[in-house]
Amino acid sequence: MEGCSEPRLDAKSEVTNQLVDFQWKLGMAVSSDSCRSLKYPYVAVLLKVADHSGQVKNKSFEMTIPQFQNFYRQFKEIAAVIETV
Repeated sequence: MEGCSEPRLDAKSEVTNQLVDFQWKLGMAVSSDSCRSLKYPYVAVLLKVADHSGQVKNKSFEMTIPQFQNFYRQFKEIAAVIETV
């Protein structure tokens, strides 16, 4: 990726958190205070992450369907790289 300025981990980098659990569910927002009919699909994600001391924290967020598809694609790419190590 040309022009990518994101930090990259190398083999000497220390991992400080560990993904313990990954849950997701598909939802549909059907209405809100300001809109009677949304019909807006979304994906709710819950991550359980353990820090270096072993304490587990929950992290949750929502994504649109295209965002989740991109997220999933990136996880597949990561898994492919890990298999080669």
